[in-house]
Amino acid sequence: MQEIFFVSLYSYLLGSIPFGLIIIKTFTKKNIKEVGSGNIGATNVLRTGNKFFSLLTLLLDAVKGYIAVSITNNIYSDYFTLSALVVFLGHLFPIWLKFNGGKGVATYFGILFAINIWLAIVFTFLWIVIIFLTKYASL
Repeated sequence: MQEIFFVSLYSYLLGSIPFGLIIIKTFTKKNIKEVGSGNIGATNVLRTGNKFFSLLTLLLDAVKGYIAVSITNNIYSDYFTLSALVVFLGHLFPIWLKFNGGKGVATYFGILFAINIWLAIVFTFLWIVIIFLTKYASL
């Protein structure tokens, strides 16, 4: 029971870090919640006009998913699916932003890379195809 609480706590806290908000606020003094869709994710950060900040947001959001699941897989391997779910939910519903976060695409990438590299590669390929066909990153 203690392990479940601990895994849930650090997974949620990692997932709830709003990197898009932090990056834009730090470097441009803008509030990403007032730009474009109001979302904190990499796609909305791109709407600020800065590709580097968008890529950085994408990478950091993916890394938080990867780290949470990797730590859990190494220490509490029975709970890696719990960690994956909770880190994802942390990104979608961060307590710091009144439970209004991103769509979770980048965090999901990180989770997939932690679970299975081949599954992550297939998902990445399909995601890129969908973007080219529909022009929507979170479809």
